[in-house]
Amino acid sequence: MNPPLSPIRAIQQLPDNLISQIAAGEVVERPSAVVKELLENSLDAGASQITVRLEQGGVKRIAITDNGRGIAPEQLPLALARHATSKISSLHDLENVATLGFRGEALASIASVSQLTLSSRTADAGHASEIDGSTLAVTPSSGAQGTTVDVQDLYFNTPARRKFLKSEQTEFGHCAEVVRRIALARPDVSFSLTHNGKTVDHWNITEIAKRSASILGNEFANARLALDEGAGPLRLHGFVGLPTASKARADAQYFYVNGRFVRDKLLVHAVRAAYQDVLHGDRYPSYVLGLDLDPALVDVNVHPSKIEVRFRDSRSVHQFVFHAVSRALAQTSATSFGATPAPLPSPSGAMPWIRGSQEHLQAILQPNAQVPQQQTSFGPQFAPAANGVAQTAANYGALFSGNERTADGAAIYPATPQLASQTLPSDDFPLGFALAQLHGIYILAQNTKGLVLVDMHAAHERILYEQLKGALDEDAMQVQPLLIPVTFFADAVEVGTAEENRDTLHALGFDIAAISPTTLAVRSVPALLKNADAQTLARDVLRDVREFGGSRVLVERRNELLGTLACHTAVRANRSLTAPEMNALLRQMEATERADQCNHGRPTWSQLALSDLDKLFLRGQ
Repeated sequence: MNPPLSPIRAIQQLPDNLISQIAAGEVVERPSAVVKELLENSLDAGASQITVRLEQGGVKRIAITDNGRGIAPEQLPLALARHATSKISSLHDLENVATLGFRGEALASIASVSQLTLSSRTADAGHASEIDGSTLAVTPSSGAQGTTVDVQDLYFNTPARRKFLKSEQTEFGHCAEVVRRIALARPDVSFSLTHNGKTVDHWNITEIAKRSASILGNEFANARLALDEGAGPLRLHGFVGLPTASKARADAQYFYVNGRFVRDKLLVHAVRAAYQDVLHGDRYPSYVLGLDLDPALVDVNVHPSKIEVRFRDSRSVHQFVFHAVSRALAQTSATSFGATPAPLPSPSGAMPWIRGSQEHLQAILQPNAQVPQQQTSFGPQFAPAANGVAQTAANYGALFSGNERTADGAAIYPATPQLASQTLPSDDFPLGFALAQLHGIYILAQNTKGLVLVDMHAAHERILYEQLKGALDEDAMQVQPLLIPVTFFADAVEVGTAEENRDTLHALGFDIAAISPTTLAVRSVPALLKNADAQTLARDVLRDVREFGGSRVLVERRNELLGTLACHTAVRANRSLTAPEMNALLRQMEATERADQCNHGRPTWSQLALSDLDKLFLRGQ
């Protein structure tokens, strides 16, 4: 059954009040939208002090007072008129918007669905003036320089809209979040927020570091990296949280474009992509970032709420943000805690990070609490990728004088601890030196701050992963031929994948060939993965190549594949490591970017300070 036809009506001009109410449906979605529009007007007016007062979540009342320039009495009726603004006057101004507001419809829309009163005073006026939103009558009033907008009984004349509002606390939560967003962008302005007569938040004028710490909390303040990079007309600045400050929800992500808070998929994707190597599971990063660029390069007139933007060259913006955040996160290693990474030993046996007299050298190298120091051979499993040469104890010659040796030249460390006569310099070895291995999983080490615990599998996984990425980026993947090829049964799909993607497999360092319709042979693997199970590696790489395609796996899915390969190769739990191998792992962690997290975002090490240990045993209490 067809619905009845509506009666034919003549085309007619809509009344201004109805037009404003229609526009209010886009601009004034809920009380928080009113707070946003009014705060932006206050900032555009040059305010340095803003007070926000709410009642019943903003539904009963929203009153915002600022100390800005104010509005002249004769301009007050225009302030409430539709499409009347002092911020733009031409198409050129629209394409180069430098203010937060510019559409000239917010106050008119708000006045159409509420009982609005606006009071304002300019610097040269003898008194303030007030306008009633319903009658547009202007009358003298009292007040200091600035503007007060008092919005009461929101949606009183559109009850259907009011029914869609949530509870008082929910609406207040949205309003408070809007205030926090804008307060983060403008630490040079003081903000005060009260609800039902009680002060909820107050922020004095300060710097962005303190403002962000106050709003996002100490957890973010203690685990963030400062960022300030520029390239051409673009500048990105602010703070990105370490992966340890990630959250289960994306509620601590603040991105601003020319001071305007935005939700832009392009920017969110760029930041998320930069975190992909260090974020665990479904966790979300925390950040406060501002992107500054020429207003002509970004379109802010996309939606009436002005929370969406479009960039003229979106790809360049994405790449700039991605690389800037990636470089900041590359600091997430032991060296990001105030130290410089110690260079790895050179093949000649020289130790470039040791400088000074022979007496100073011997004091540093003296064993401390049965801990072999860095002069011992680094195990071949942790040989630096830069030179590929496994160091031996014999390389260091006279540096081992005073220690007994075995027949093969390895140092024998004394059974009783010898206290070092000099404290190890903290800026050389942030992770200290290995003490022992715990349950075949963790490395216990001591540094100048206290005790360090290292997850050896997670740490080695990150080291291998970064080495694989570097080798692939430089097209210098070293290959290890197998003396006896590893053969295994394969189905027709795996055989076909190996034959069709031979070039891709070679680029990854694999030589996998079919020797029969049901058998594949692995003839070579990447040298960095030579200790892994060749059959498992081959099956994993063939699966990813088959699923994503040869070209895509080297571009879009490269990191996931390399992470899988590194995970299979990294030292496993219950593998007994010698003291030299443990120290080699610590040194390489100090020299590896993003070494604070494994490929899945889990932390690789943790510091337990001496003060923490003292508290455990009530020392000094």
